[in-house]
Amino acid sequence: MHREYVKWFSPRLHRDMEMLVFGHAGPPVLVFPTSQGRFFEWEDHGMVGALWEKLQQGKLQLFCVDSVDAESWYARWKHPADRVWKQQDYDEYLCQEVTPFVRSRNNHPRFTATGASLGAYHAVNFALRHPDIVRYTVTMSGAYTVPQVFLDGYYDENTHFHAPLDKLPGLTDPWFLGELRQNFFLIVSGRDDRFMGENWELAHKLGAKSIPNRVEAWDGWCHDWPYWQPMARMFL
Repeated sequence: MHREYVKWFSPRLHRDMEMLVFGHAGPPVLVFPTSQGRFFEWEDHGMVGALWEKLQQGKLQLFCVDSVDAESWYARWKHPADRVWKQQDYDEYLCQEVTPFVRSRNNHPRFTATGASLGAYHAVNFALRHPDIVRYTVTMSGAYTVPQVFLDGYYDENTHFHAPLDKLPGLTDPWFLGELRQNFFLIVSGRDDRFMGENWELAHKLGAKSIPNRVEAWDGWCHDWPYWQPMARMFL
């Protein structure tokens, strides 16, 4: 199986950013790590191994990116507005740097975003902000009230556009809705996960805008790597 380590200096984040690429063909999958996770997390926790057969057969290609959570949502020493701006910088890095890199390697039309826990938030956030890039989103055990929880009550316009559950009800732009209605959101979570309500809320708000989606509710808690491995194998 093809494995490649990639690093470049990001002008938007003002530091080196690292990535691991697995596989050689198939739909490109942009993989977000969990809270403050690193680009090697999926390899270390058996997710790449769980997808080994698909990767070997050219049915998937993973692009595992690094996070900046420690500089954004978890940076409690910063003013909340500055935390959101770092998230905005990260979004621009993904859009203006990572996406062209992925497309230079893989032009398959089903560009996919995925992640577990906070990584699921990042996948949904990126997919909703750039529906012309992401066509398929798979979330596992996601939590989607990240800005509301991490910013100590602070809220501004920039925050709103990084808050999926808040942004969706007011989304009326014909271009965004037209693009989103061509996409699909697969929302997977355990029935006993404390964030399950947020997953149903996301599905309902997507459905209210006629954006295709489906919830897969698994028995139990399911908020850990041994559960995410079969979820990824089944839905990616």
